[in-house]
Amino acid sequence: MKYKNIITINAGRRGGQPTIRGMRITVYDVLKMLASGMTRNEILEDFPELTKDDIKAVLTYASDRERSSIIAP
Repeated sequence: MKYKNIITINAGRRGGQPTIRGMRITVYDVLKMLASGMTRNEILEDFPELTKDDIKAVLTYASDRERSSIIAP
């Protein structure tokens, strides 16, 4: 999953946190929902502006960030 066009970072939006397609929904928001036990379908029902690809992009982005923090010296 390529997330470059989905996960965006803008210093003027949400304090520079990574957001989904420039919306006010952050990567952290979606990860927190998933961690609390919400299913992907429940998230999509609550936030109809999100897509399945958005959620996949969040997970891929988080995975890549985690991997790079482990590898970095």
